[in-house]
Amino acid sequence: MSPSVPSILGGGGSRTPGTSDDIDFRIQGQEMQFVEIELDPGESAIAEAGSMMFKDAPVHMDSVFGDGSKAPGGFFGKIASAGKRLLTGESLFMTVFTHQGQGKARVAFAAPYPGTILAFKLSDYGGMLVAQRDAFLCAAKGVTIGIFFQKKIMTGLFGGEGFIMQKLEGDGYCFVHVGGCVIERELAEGEELHVDTGCVAAMTPDIHFDIVRAGSVKSMIFGGEGVFFARLVGPGKVWIQSLPFSRLAGRVLANAGPMGGGRDEGGLLGTVLGGDSD
Repeated sequence: MSPSVPSILGGGGSRTPGTSDDIDFRIQGQEMQFVEIELDPGESAIAEAGSMMFKDAPVHMDSVFGDGSKAPGGFFGKIASAGKRLLTGESLFMTVFTHQGQGKARVAFAAPYPGTILAFKLSDYGGMLVAQRDAFLCAAKGVTIGIFFQKKIMTGLFGGEGFIMQKLEGDGYCFVHVGGCVIERELAEGEELHVDTGCVAAMTPDIHFDIVRAGSVKSMIFGGEGVFFARLVGPGKVWIQSLPFSRLAGRVLANAGPMGGGRDEGGLLGTVLGGDSD
């Protein structure tokens, strides 16, 4: 491994029967990160379709219907699991990577856009974490990806993530990708934090998520920060991203050509999409 690429090591430890696979991992890179997972024989990782970067030859790849959890509850359980994935904007299928050889084997998954990959050991958070839609990247097999509904209509309409967020459950490692850099805030009982609605990346389920008006009417119209803020009340932890993908996409489109104000600085859209700028 290149010493010039910073990495974050994690995983290891003893494995308890009936729990998620206890994987070792390494997060590498800066703006465009990837996570490299080390598997022992028989261990598996699950990931979003199309997120694989590379794998060793003994790692067998298989597409599964639903979230790839170990006990989907038969055919109807798989249908329900797949339906939940559709609601969170994901595909019907996930990919399971299983080490079927000897010794150690590795598989790596890359982030889809500039940002930060976060590793969560779900057992450290009571077995559940709530994340923004499409934040999930990969996990140890045994982690379940479900849906988390906003309880209030106004929060669902103006909370930045809609009515539905991702719910990650289990006791193993899962990896989520957020835009830009990220900070972690731990809120005490009753402590309140106002956040741009698109910048809420993940939170523990005990955080109360609501919306609050962004100041006066003049501030709401001319302040440039939107009409509402996300109102987070503790106790619990929240992870805040600096660059939501919607903001990144909006800036690209705004500078893409005449329809975006006539600014196409060096063929920005063509560069982003991999095309020619002439």
